[in-house]
Amino acid sequence: MGRKTERAQGVAVATVLVADDDPDVRDVVVFKLEQSGHDVLVAEDGGAALDLARRACPDLAVLDVMMPRMTGLDVCRELRADPATSGMPIILLTARAQEGDIETGFAWGVDDYLTKPFSPRELDSRVRAVLARSAR
Repeated sequence: MGRKTERAQGVAVATVLVADDDPDVRDVVVFKLEQSGHDVLVAEDGGAALDLARRACPDLAVLDVMMPRMTGLDVCRELRADPATSGMPIILLTARAQEGDIETGFAWGVDDYLTKPFSPRELDSRVRAVLARSAR
């Protein structure tokens, strides 16, 4: 897994799957990640995210929890159950900020959990940190 590449400036980038059914949130996330040099794959619902993750094997997935067809937690569970994607780092990006929701996310194997509203800079920092941890 992982298609990290080197840009001309020598900065390592990753392929990141972004799945969110809210086009405004999705656009902000995609813009920030592309601005940081990442290649971004986009899905508008959980089912499309799972299909894309299985086909493209991105280096990391940023998933909204509440999406049509499948929730981000359902996508996470499916990715963790598949040996080909079980090690893919996952960040949940969601408005669900209750302690139980966060515990559930980590119990299902997510690597990080960021609540909406969020800072694009913080998202970028968390993506970098999760990618750095997964590279070890």
